[in-house]
Amino acid sequence: MTAETPPGAFSNMSLEMRAWNIRRKALLMGEVQGQGYIGQALGVADVLATSYFHAMDFQPEDPEWEGRDRFLLSIGHYAIALYAVLMEAGILPEEELETYGMDDSRMPMSGMASYTPGMEITGGSLGHGLGIAVGMAMGLKRKKNPAFVYNLMSDGELGEGSTWEAVMSAVQWKLDNLICIVDFNNQQADGPTRDALAVGAEAPKWEAFGWFAQEVDGNDLDALVAAFDAARDLTDARPRVIICNTTMCKGVDFLEAREITHFVRVEADEWSKALAKLEEGKPQ
Repeated sequence: MTAETPPGAFSNMSLEMRAWNIRRKALLMGEVQGQGYIGQALGVADVLATSYFHAMDFQPEDPEWEGRDRFLLSIGHYAIALYAVLMEAGILPEEELETYGMDDSRMPMSGMASYTPGMEITGGSLGHGLGIAVGMAMGLKRKKNPAFVYNLMSDGELGEGSTWEAVMSAVQWKLDNLICIVDFNNQQADGPTRDALAVGAEAPKWEAFGWFAQEVDGNDLDALVAAFDAARDLTDARPRVIICNTTMCKGVDFLEAREITHFVRVEADEWSKALAKLEEGKPQ
């Protein structure tokens, strides 16, 4: 958000309320299709609320404004979460919610930049987002554009070699305008991330490559605000990463309790139950 944003475009709504709205919109979209990566959307809602409504500069009426901070969704299957925050930000009209995943919709089930205003890249081939972010951050520096590049990636992408090539490149080019956000929910399609390649503490790995690394509770808004502020305010000429430990299906306890949450099986009658459970925790 910027000084150029039209008056009244953003209210003084709390981040807690923004995150709740994002969760609700994601559930409503999931109900439209009867499926979706709803566990990730519920889990990352606090991260998205902090990104868009605390940290980032953008203009809702002009998603391609040159001075905007760029938000890259490396994980294309998280698109339902990004659509929810784009609606909350006023970039997408909320009335399009009911078109989610349908033919000719601007909101396909996996994110595609050519379809959706405010979506910077087409994700989905996992492990490529951070490399694109490195190139974008380099380009902004060469144009002397002070904008930041945020790249949201999954913990599963920590097992991709291309991710670590990008990690090294970002240090080589001193990309202090790059902030990587890792959603560490410890879930992959084949089981827990910790049973794959991410077996230890993550921050020391990034620090060893030369990044400024923070690891926080990704569902604690105060911790997220402090981490984003520290990342943006750092004066060192190096890239920054915020590793966010999140809980899948956060805010809907009966979904949180399920053993498999990478792709949550939600029965037809459970969408209304999930919305009702979310309503119980609505911020005052």
